[in-house]
Amino acid sequence: MDENYDVVVVGGGPAGLAGALCLARARRSVLVVDAGAPRNDPAEHVHNYLGRDGDAPGALLADGRAEIAGYGADVVDGTVVSARAGGEDGRGARFVLTLEDGRSVRARRVLITTGLTDELPDVPGLAQRWGRDVIHCPYCHGWEWRDEPLAVLGTGPTAVQQAQLFRQWSHDITLVQHTAPDPDDDERAQLAALGIECVAGEVSGVEVAGDRITGLRLVSGDLVPCRAVVVVPRFTVRSDLIDSLALDTAQEEEKGHAVGSYVPSAPTGGTDVPGVYVAGNVTDLHAQVLAAAAAGLKTGTAVNTDLLAEDLDRARTGHGGT
Repeated sequence: MDENYDVVVVGGGPAGLAGALCLARARRSVLVVDAGAPRNDPAEHVHNYLGRDGDAPGALLADGRAEIAGYGADVVDGTVVSARAGGEDGRGARFVLTLEDGRSVRARRVLITTGLTDELPDVPGLAQRWGRDVIHCPYCHGWEWRDEPLAVLGTGPTAVQQAQLFRQWSHDITLVQHTAPDPDDDERAQLAALGIECVAGEVSGVEVAGDRITGLRLVSGDLVPCRAVVVVPRFTVRSDLIDSLALDTAQEEEKGHAVGSYVPSAPTGGTDVPGVYVAGNVTDLHAQVLAAAAAGLKTGTAVNTDLLAEDLDRARTGHGGT
């Protein structure tokens, strides 16, 4: 690992690796720092990624690492604990990033692709089944659970919509209200028209037998049988590095209900801190793997264009280019 880079990419998921690939192919010096905890690690397969549908998440990332290394990018397993803007050195590096092992590196630009954290409803047993038979995205998991009995755990005003959406994959859908507001008359009519049962009552836990979900146990003691549970997590941006750079964050809402936090960005991935870019779930809560990779590529080209403008300015003022 060198001490100075054109770009340090923080986060080695699809967005980060795609951005690094673009920049390394553009002959930029690139370092990727990755903590090795991808958001989709609990899932067995990646879906809706053209040409790689069904691949294991780890295989996709391993191949990505090998590809960027082939173009000269460096990859370090670790965590960036802080970053700050410092005075430019002779190469124009303006940021100092400190890793958890105490090492520091400098960068002309920073691309943050640290993704987000899925905060699950506080129901005993959910977290242990997350990514297996506790799911949230029908486009990621609906096909695998087609025609199975599914229970939608209601925790907000989008529960009815979630139940309606999963109805496309299974005829056996039960909406368990839990802490969600009562459906209004129109919503109840919609659920009835689709044959979706609505069950009142809070859930006390997930029932499991033989390493598979068998149902949701209500506080009343009743059991709602199911083979998988659909939840709506709260999507929370990973904030330590973002806080150290004083990046703004915003809340995204659906029907007046906060669904998560993100870093606002321009279409190019630029943020309100000059020289700091974001891509993937850190700025787009709903981006699936392919969309995150595409965003990383797009932002990578924007970063290179930004660096090119700086190179030209430095060349004109006699400070030299890259």
